[in-house]
Amino acid sequence: MPHVRVPDGPQDTGPSGVSSAPGGIVEPSDWRSAVHVYLPSLRAFAFTLSRNSADADDLVQETLTKAWAHRARFEPGSNLRAWLFTILRNSWYTGAAKRRREVADEEGRYAAGLTAEPNQEWTAELTSLRAALNALPPEHREAIVMVGAAGLSYQEAADISGCAVGTIKSRVNRARHRLAVLLDMEVPLEAVQNVIDDGS
Repeated sequence: MPHVRVPDGPQDTGPSGVSSAPGGIVEPSDWRSAVHVYLPSLRAFAFTLSRNSADADDLVQETLTKAWAHRARFEPGSNLRAWLFTILRNSWYTGAAKRRREVADEEGRYAAGLTAEPNQEWTAELTSLRAALNALPPEHREAIVMVGAAGLSYQEAADISGCAVGTIKSRVNRARHRLAVLLDMEVPLEAVQNVIDDGS
């Protein structure tokens, strides 16, 4: 995984190395250690949104930069992981309008340069999983990654997505069933029928 730099914000610290901002994470060393453990799950979530490694790294870097700049808004003792995921998700959707205005890669030359031939057997399974995830509706893919891959609770995922817990549970359930169908996994017949009937 490419190195993602965790900003330590030396320009924001006083002579003692402690930020003058009230509340939040004030020590740069505290900041780095607190955030560092969430980098893999942030990057995984960023990749599911962007579907591109370089863009995912940029999105995580933007998230960390924004989190550092607004660290005074973070309340000590509250959920740092959910706070970071919320910043990442909001950053992604805020940039959506800009991405829509960009020139499309109509001939596919840029996209073709981003792929590489698989060199190990397990890459076929990973490719299948990626294709199945990409086939999910965006809100279902986002939900399954937050709960299934990043380990967020349903409540945390609901808070990040700005919806009810029941909505997240429904999205995760539908995503699991759809993935099982797409990956030819065994699922109960009634579950498959429900997914087909729902069209989700």
